[in-house]
Amino acid sequence: MKIAFATQDMQQVDAHFGWARHIAVYEIDEAGYRFVQTFDFGSDLAEDGNEDKLAPKLDAIKDCAILYVAAIGGSGAARVVALKIHPIKVPQPEAILDILDKLQDVLRGTPPPWLRKVLNKGRERDFDVEDDEEKAHG
Repeated sequence: MKIAFATQDMQQVDAHFGWARHIAVYEIDEAGYRFVQTFDFGSDLAEDGNEDKLAPKLDAIKDCAILYVAAIGGSGAARVVALKIHPIKVPQPEAILDILDKLQDVLRGTPPPWLRKVLNKGRERDFDVEDDEEKAHG
């Protein structure tokens, strides 16, 4: 699964989603993690109240399962959740690699229910339960 991190310095989660200069994306599973890419955003997106600043960021994270941020506004959080991405606030700057190490440990163990749901993102089943029941009883 892909994980996104809002960051100013590319080392730690230290940015408000709307004001982040960079979004770093990593791929992670039980076996390990790897850097995928960085999305860079100029300082022209720093004006508060400009909802359009979120559009390129939402597009950048659209195939991610989790977004780590220092902070996120209500409308930004709603838009992230609407994309079926789980936002997580980090209360103080934390190293991206430390977060990845912790997350990997959780994946190797028994992930909590919310994380199991996130892990299944993109693996939704394509069948209709009612159709299967009708076939079984028909």
